Amino acid sequence: MLFLDAQEKKEWRALAAEAFAGKCGPEQLQPRVRANLAPMFAYYLGSLLAAKGQVKLGRQWLAAGALAEEEKLMSNAYLSSFIERRHGQVAMPAVVFADPRPYIHFTGVPAVRDSRLNFLRHCSHSLPAFTSPVGIMDIGCGDGALTAAFIKALRRAGKIGDIAEIMLIDRSQGMLDLAVTTVHNAVKGAPVKSVKSKIEDVSGKIDRHYDIVVSSLAFHHMPVEQKRIHLKTLKRWMDHFIIFEIDANNDLPEQHSPEMALSVYQSYGRMINLVFTHDAPVELALACVDAFLMTEEISFLIQPRGERNDYHMLKTQWHDLFEETLTPDFGCLCDSPCYADDYTGFFTMHYGR
Repeated sequence: MLFLDAQEKKEWRALAAEAFAGKCGPEQLQPRVRANLAPMFAYYLGSLLAAKGQVKLGRQWLAAGALAEEEKLMSNAYLSSFIERRHGQVAMPAVVFADPRPYIHFTGVPAVRDSRLNFLRHCSHSLPAFTSPVGIMDIGCGDGALTAAFIKALRRAGKIGDIAEIMLIDRSQGMLDLAVTTVHNAVKGAPVKSVKSKIEDVSGKIDRHYDIVVSSLAFHHMPVEQKRIHLKTLKRWMDHFIIFEIDANNDLPEQHSPEMALSVYQSYGRMINLVFTHDAPVELALACVDAFLMTEEISFLIQPRGERNDYHMLKTQWHDLFEETLTPDFGCLCDSPCYADDYTGFFTMHYGR
C-alpha cells in the first residue's frame, strides 16, 4: 500500500485549490506529482470535484487519470463508468446488503474465497482445544456460509465438539434469514439464535458468556472511537475475539483528504478489479460492483465521518486498538495475512484471554 508524506499532502491540497479556481488542469499535472501517483492524484481531484457538484470537470480529471492507470488498478476508469451508468449522478445507488446476492458473489471471487479459506486455517491453528460445549457469536454473519465453514473447520481440527449456542448478529434481515437456514443445515442440532441489529445497538444487552466471538468484514462498520467502546463492553463476555478484515486506511483520514482518496483508490480499485477479472456473467459482476462495492466507495466520497457506513483500518491500527482495549487480560495469538498485493490485503487477527 502506498502512502503520502507530509509535504505531498500539502502539495496535493494546494493543487486541488488551484484546480477548483480553474488555474490547474490535468495537462499541468505531470511535473508536480510523483509519477507513479499521477493516476491517484487524478482520482483525488476527479472524485473531489464530482462530489462537490462539478461532475463534468471531475470526469475530465478521471479520464486523464485513466490513461495512466495500470491494468490491475483502474479506479479512475471504474468511477467514471459508474457515474456514466448513473447518468451523471454521484450518489449511493443502493442500501448495502439490502439484497444479499451481490455480497455473496463477492465472497466467491477467487482471491476472496481463498482468503476466507486461509482465515479458517489460521483460526484452526491459533484457537485452543475446547473440552466443553462452546458458545460462538458471529458479528455481521452475512449469509452464514463462513459461520458454518468456521465451525466445520474447528471440528476437523479437533478444536471443538458440541455447541452450546450459536448467536448470529446482522443488520440485514435478508442476510440473517439466509444465515439461520445455512447454519441450521450445516450444524445439525446446535441451538441457533439470531438478532437483526448492528453490534453497536446490542453489545450492552449481551448477558451470557461466549467462548469465541468472530467477525468477518463487519466490525469495520463503525469508527475507531465506537470500536473502542463496544470492544470494552464485549470484553467481559468473551474469551477469544477473531476478525477477518481488509487492510486499508479508511477510518481516520478526514473526508475529501488526499490520504483518504489514496486509500480508497487502492483498496476499492483492487477489490473491483478482482470482481471484474473473475469469470462471471457481466450483469452479475456489475450488480456486485454497483450495489455493493461502489455503494461503499461513493459513501466515502459524499458522506462525512460519523455518517458513512465503513471505517476500514490498517493492521497496525487494529493491533493498537486491541492492545488498548483487551490487554493485559488478552494477548495476540494470531496476526497473519490472508491475501496481500501491492495495494491492499485481507488478514486474520486473533486476541485470546
